[in-house]
Amino acid sequence: MSLLPKHPTIKVMLVDDHPMVQDGLSACLSYYDDIEVVGAINDGKEALAKAIECEPDVILMDISMPSMNGLDATEIILESLPNTKILIFSMHNSAEFVTNAVQAGASGYVLKDTGSEEVYLAIKSVAKGNTHFSSSIAQVLIDQPAKNQERLTTREQVILGYIAQGFSSKEVAQTLSISYRTVEAHRRNIKSKLKLDSLAELVRYAVEQGLIEKNEKA
Repeated sequence: MSLLPKHPTIKVMLVDDHPMVQDGLSACLSYYDDIEVVGAINDGKEALAKAIECEPDVILMDISMPSMNGLDATEIILESLPNTKILIFSMHNSAEFVTNAVQAGASGYVLKDTGSEEVYLAIKSVAKGNTHFSSSIAQVLIDQPAKNQERLTTREQVILGYIAQGFSSKEVAQTLSISYRTVEAHRRNIKSKLKLDSLAELVRYAVEQGLIEKNEKA
């Protein structure tokens, strides 16, 4: 008698600063044999270290948290763990938040009033490399389209701040503990978004926006 093949377990990390939300998610996900919760973190900065340690397949990420918000954490985690998928789990339902989440690299966005079955299906979907957005989120994007302008992510702002001070890509990479290739990719994105080519123009923009001070707080 042959046994049915066992579904591979999806390692999930929860990042939310509300213990009741974490407990509720953990309880709901425990009913699914193919889900393993490998960590529950309540702070964006702590999530960075825990993600490197656990290498989860999917991170369920809140947005509003102390120390570092979920969008910044998403961007930085994906620099080190490009194969990890991040699913935003938030109460914010504005088009701007959704658009910013996608720009940060999130694979999906579900609201906190979403039922446990949909959360499970969303985790399964993004783990396979697909995207998942709550139906209500899709409607928000239709009713309240985000402003048609590209913004620099927090990470791009920090990198631009260093560039404006004369740091080379190699020095920026060493300072932020990321690869040279990642810094170069950010530089290309910054120039493309701002439609600026020369270093002088980038420096002028950074000074006008006060970005040179951002690297001191990053």
